[in-house]
Amino acid sequence: MSQIKRTEIAELGEFGLIDELTKGHNTKCKTTLRGVGDDAAVVAAGRDDAVVVSTDSLLEGIDFDLTYFPLKHLGYKAVVVGVSDVLAMNAMPEQVTISLGVSSKMSVEALKDLYEGIYFACDELGVDLVGGDTRASVTGLVINITAMGRAKRKAISYRSGAQFNDLICITGNLGASYMGLQLLEREKRVLSGIDNPEPQFKGYEYLLQRYLKPRARKDIIELLAEEKIVPTSMIDLSDGLASEVLQICKSSKCGARIYLDRIPIAKQTTALAEEMHIDPVVAALNGGEDYELMFTVPLAMQEQVMRLGVVDVVGHITRETTGAYLVTPDGSDIKLRAQGFKEE
Repeated sequence: MSQIKRTEIAELGEFGLIDELTKGHNTKCKTTLRGVGDDAAVVAAGRDDAVVVSTDSLLEGIDFDLTYFPLKHLGYKAVVVGVSDVLAMNAMPEQVTISLGVSSKMSVEALKDLYEGIYFACDELGVDLVGGDTRASVTGLVINITAMGRAKRKAISYRSGAQFNDLICITGNLGASYMGLQLLEREKRVLSGIDNPEPQFKGYEYLLQRYLKPRARKDIIELLAEEKIVPTSMIDLSDGLASEVLQICKSSKCGARIYLDRIPIAKQTTALAEEMHIDPVVAALNGGEDYELMFTVPLAMQEQVMRLGVVDVVGHITRETTGAYLVTPDGSDIKLRAQGFKEE
């Protein structure tokens, strides 16, 4: 009797696993404009409009640690995680649903704190919480968020639209969220077993804010619309710059050059990274959870994009045959690789 082959999930990575599970499945409804393979699905809503839908899960012990993650911040972040995928399609978010798996260790008061953060984020982003579900959980807190938004079909930016010589633009700075997590984990280890612990966060408050209460870049989508800029492609920076560049390259069948000295990294990120013997560039490339946006525009729009004042041009799109590389200040090329399970 032949033994059935067993493939470990880690061999494929997150995106490889998605490809394996969804290959050969074609959409059947004419209203499904985009299914699996982007930040969100796109469904027709009339002749010119489309509804954008995304879903995400956050698992206790994997995506957050309640030892140091305040529930109000967690509720806020859950909404940001969902809404960021809608924004990454160049769409405006409108509704969210939240489903919870709740363990018996949680009190009603704790859940009220969680929902206070959820409602705060909804109010700030102008979206409505319109439903969800609550179930018992034996594995800790589980949060599932579905986010929905709307856009004109012609304004939607997919991962697959990048063109040769397009500029690669990013909002904000990178690596701060990852270093905020490293700081929290360090203090948790150092203070383990100590009564009335007093963690040392002074000087690194910005990093904690970037991890515990990230910002959904709705302002960028509003600004692009105001300036009548429709990116050729877009993705949110949730898994690290390297992973997201490779996703654009895969979907758009292109290569890329990212210039190391153009990657924006905050001073606190660099300072803590050096203190903890971590390369800040590695934190920016592979850290993840920044929830900034990366998008591409034609080279002819360089001046217009730079005038926005909130965007950095970090590279450009090349031919598929040239691959995706990080270019160092001395001109050396380093092949971009996504690290870990989340980044394939």
